[in-house]
Amino acid sequence: MVSNSSETVNKTSVFDVADCFLCLESMNPLKLQKLCYYAYAWWLANYDEKLFEEEFQAWVHGPVCYELYDKYRCYGVNGFGNIPNNEECSIDEDLLEYIKDVFRVYGKYSGNQLERLTHSEQPWIQARGSLKQWESSQNIISDKSIIEYYRSQIK
Repeated sequence: MVSNSSETVNKTSVFDVADCFLCLESMNPLKLQKLCYYAYAWWLANYDEKLFEEEFQAWVHGPVCYELYDKYRCYGVNGFGNIPNNEECSIDEDLLEYIKDVFRVYGKYSGNQLERLTHSEQPWIQARGSLKQWESSQNIISDKSIIEYYRSQIK
């Protein structure tokens, strides 16, 4: 079971979570974004606290954390180049187990498949509002909509 330690989470950034996913598999930025989003969303829904402080915006290709996008943009705007595996993950062992659980569920999907999945979910849809599918957006996906949607999915 993953500990619900505020101390561990408060020290965690989206980059720490991304590094752990990259320890598990080399992947394109699109897939990395979606995995980090799902890690954030499920943590928030289950524990009622943020996994990290960075936020996700409702971009055309699904939820995107701008800071993470900025770091890995050199691998392709649409995520066609793979980011190499990391050597080590610098987070608490319990949190690493949580990341591995998220990866067991979502890691089998491609970035494009994960994009389509997020497009079918209420938090992204609500944040996009009346925007056309191709219109750019920096609208924040609210924690409230994430909590409401993902809690409703817990069986």
